Amino acid sequence: MTPPAGDGRSPAPIDRPVLEFLQTRLQATAQVARATITDASGHLELYVTLAPSYYPETVEEASLTVRWYTNDDFKIHYREVHPDHAWECRWDRHPNPHNTRDHFHPPPTAPTPGEDSSWPSDHRDVLRVVLDTVEERITSLWDE
Repeated sequence: MTPPAGDGRSPAPIDRPVLEFLQTRLQATAQVARATITDASGHLELYVTLAPSYYPETVEEASLTVRWYTNDDFKIHYREVHPDHAWECRWDRHPNPHNTRDHFHPPPTAPTPGEDSSWPSDHRDVLRVVLDTVEERITSLWDE
């Protein structure tokens, strides 16, 4: 048995075809300014810059970072940058010592430990959960 990876990584390699699928799907939406597969952080991941036109001017930048592994573990991090703070949350599926394999690090700071949760098994369904949550967040920003 592989021991838990306490740093949020999975013991499996990144699933590049899934990242490419998500990149293609996200680039086709008006919500996304740019989606790039990169290894700039030392990990292969999909970095998504969300379209500024969807956000009030108080949001300087909004992004998603996606790592999807061949064993269907994942880490999806949503982050907004405001002039005086960041607002973020994270959806995770990976072995760890702080939560069940499926868990959520809630906003506004995505603390560890997070909240135990349950995510769909298919990457398309997980993406839908994430995008629905982001859409709810955007609506609340405009309502403020």
